[in-house]
Amino acid sequence: MLSVVVTEVYDDFILVVDMADINHIKNVFRKVKGDKIRTVDGTNEYLCEIEKIEEKEIKLKILEKIKDKFSLDIEIDAGISILKGDKMDLTIQKLTELGINKIIPISVKRCVVKLDKKKDRWDTISKEALKQCQGVVPTVIDEIKKIDKLNFKEYDLILVPYENEKEIFIKEIFRDLKVKPTKILYIIGAEGGFEKEEIDYLKEKGAKIISLGKRILRAETAAIVTGGVIINEFF
Repeated sequence: MLSVVVTEVYDDFILVVDMADINHIKNVFRKVKGDKIRTVDGTNEYLCEIEKIEEKEIKLKILEKIKDKFSLDIEIDAGISILKGDKMDLTIQKLTELGINKIIPISVKRCVVKLDKKKDRWDTISKEALKQCQGVVPTVIDEIKKIDKLNFKEYDLILVPYENEKEIFIKEIFRDLKVKPTKILYIIGAEGGFEKEEIDYLKEKGAKIISLGKRILRAETAAIVTGGVIINEFF
């Protein structure tokens, strides 16, 4: 079923006002009055019926309001060092599909990517991924930050995969937890990896430096694998 992210939700109807969504409903999926579509507003999902199609808005009748049954009861944020080309796009798409709470694009020393107009593109990618995966709560794409501007104090657990770490693995960290965390941050380095001083800084901030195994993973692979492992542990 076609899924749309909406913002204008009323007691018994919803207005679709985003022109891209209107175009998709009318011209791509060729929906007409009486057709049913699914909408989400970041808190709930709604089964709706198209009541009226106009040039600049589509009115939907709410048939059923459904509580969010897809989201986790903990928040998992991902700090991703900005990757080249479409690798960052892929990472944002897949982390949204997994249900990551927030993606924080990080500018590190080995990051050489031009940042012009990236944020708008990433927001669009995340929004489209949310529709595809039938999620309810959107993944927030934060403003680009330097690593020393992260608010480490708000997290119960901070994980940093690092290719030079050979002894500590993520399963050991989970096994030794005494209390289930409510907010987790994991940080992925750029394609060239972290500088040693960056790792030292993260250790000072309480981060657990971990290995993802014997093989060296690409940054985008490490981001997706780490997110998936954490979600699988606490889902």
